[in-house]
Amino acid sequence: QVQLVESGGGLVQAGGSLRLSCVASISILGLNPIGWYRQAPGKQREWVAAITVGGITNSADSVKGRFTISRDNAKNTVYLQMNTLKPEDTAVYYCKAFSLAWKRDYWGQGTQVTVSP
Repeated sequence: QVQLVESGGGLVQAGGSLRLSCVASISILGLNPIGWYRQAPGKQREWVAAITVGGITNSADSVKGRFTISRDNAKNTVYLQMNTLKPEDTAVYYCKAFSLAWKRDYWGQGTQVTVSP
């Protein structure tokens, strides 16, 4: 139905930047909203940021001013630009999207982000 594939994770030093991508198998105009979540070892999955089909964005207080979510409808891709990374940002980052057609959420497989001190 809908596949989401994340990429862009990796190992970076504190203060560095990464850009995550979430590519959908269908037009993202049919997915609303699309969000990024993360799960650190031993912790619950938490919401990071989200964007609506109209381009309205919101993000968690812990990442405000450092992370930016954006979308490219032509590429069926949502991005998470992460700047000024901190060790506590280390987690597996997941993309989640609600399908307007199928009326359900879909998750990607996740991408690991590791921030060293």
